[in-house]
Formats: sequence, C-alpha cells, structure tokens
Amino acid sequence: MANVYKNSKLDLTTTNVTTLYTCPAATTAVIKSILVSEDTGNADTITATLTLASAVFSLFKVKAVGANTTIELLTQPLVMNEAEILKFNAATANRLHVVASYLEIS
Repeated sequence: MANVYKNSKLDLTTTNVTTLYTCPAATTAVIKSILVSEDTGNADTITATLTLASAVFSLFKVKAVGANTTIELLTQPLVMNEAEILKFNAATANRLHVVASYLEIS
C-alpha cells in the first residue's frame, strides 16, 4: 500500500458546480482539511457536495464565508472512497478559493 499526501486547489471563477477532487480507482482518500478563502472584501456563501454516480450528498449547504476571511470546513477528517467526487459552488463568481489537503491510500 502506498500513502501519498496531496492537496488540490480551486478558484471558483463561476457559480457553476465545480469538481475539486475525484478519488482514483483502488484508492481511499482521507480529507484532512478544506480551507475556503474570500479575497475580494465581500462576504459570500459556498456549497459543498460529495457525489457518487448520480447520488449527491450535501456536506455544506450555503455556508457563509466572511469578507477577507478564511474558514475551515472540516472538524473531523472526511473519508472518500473510489470514484467519489468532491464538488463546490459559490454564490458569486471570482470571490472564493478552496484548498483541500488529503492522504491517498492505494
């Protein structure tokens, strides 16, 4: 088994649902941290989902992010299985950045 620490970054330039991370085949991922940063001086909201095939599970629904602040979404690690997808969308384009830190176990 190989353990690899990684991170993925996302600049939410639209209000469309956007994929941050897809767990690879034959892999389990332990998401340790999801940071969301607002960089324009305007408060906003973010929505996060975990998707598998056509099933969509809400992780955070319209979570507030204050102007010029960074929030940590997780209080405990999130385990993702093969083919699960972590997606985000912002209420307003070009305000929020997302960084996830995780361990892939394959």
